Amino acid sequence: MKKSFLFITDAFDSLNHKKDTSIFMMEEALNNGADVYQCEINNIFAFDNIIYANCLSINSNISISINSSKIDLSKFSSVFMRKDPPVDDDYINCLHLLSTAVNNGAKIHNNPSAIKEFNEKVFALHFPNFIPKTIITSNINQIKEFQQRYKTIVVKPLDGMGGTSIHKFDGINEDEKDILINMTNQEKTTIIAQEFLPAIYDGDFRILIIHGKVFPKTLARIPQDGNFKGNLAAGGRGVVADLSSVQKDIANQIAIKLLENGINFAGIDMIGDKLTEINITSPTCAREIFIQSGKNPIKDYIEGL
Repeated sequence: MKKSFLFITDAFDSLNHKKDTSIFMMEEALNNGADVYQCEINNIFAFDNIIYANCLSINSNISISINSSKIDLSKFSSVFMRKDPPVDDDYINCLHLLSTAVNNGAKIHNNPSAIKEFNEKVFALHFPNFIPKTIITSNINQIKEFQQRYKTIVVKPLDGMGGTSIHKFDGINEDEKDILINMTNQEKTTIIAQEFLPAIYDGDFRILIIHGKVFPKTLARIPQDGNFKGNLAAGGRGVVADLSSVQKDIANQIAIKLLENGINFAGIDMIGDKLTEINITSPTCAREIFIQSGKNPIKDYIEGL
């Protein structure tokens, strides 16, 4: 029986076809003979307890080929939740609908209940032996005390991606306080602060975990031009490397937790020997790994479904 895959993403025309991992997944699905569809989160709806998608068919040229079709999510071989953060109210509401679809028999990756439960930056707290010193709070005085203790820190929002709104502080004076007031929405919104890891200048390593197995190649995202951000979206340079023994050991331990929670495609981030994030919404860097190494993580993912 021919397979059919639905990809829930940002607007199709907004995806970078040369780099985007969701596009890479669509290509591999088509190469495997599947029918491929795409929609956005606002195209998911419920009627008579059935969860549907108003979706578009994607052809072999990775372009939209026909008008919208209404399809019950349980009729797809697999549905992939690949919408980029922020995980806002609209995103959460879509996850509620997807959880209902799972109860109706739909196969959805990653498990929408796991995405709801595990914030990508908070998830790392489940592995306290592997993470840098961390504080998660909306209280600016607590962040000041944290900075005084660890000297140089990095602060970032809990719902950000791609290096946006990340700041490095060596002290907290009026300018830094203004940034924190803005980030915390007058101390109403929780953010995360971590000790700064100088090993970032050797790379922020993206490690893919696919069906509970650690992919043997990693992408080191190396900051450029004096910047401390390695994210490719923030100008970092991606260099593929073999995993170190420490990276393998930590990733293998995390893989167990991921598989237990229905997370079959994840990207963990490591700086030096420290775990900083566990990305489960729309992990990237698969295309860069394939182009540089010839090893295809998405082929493994699609064939392993």
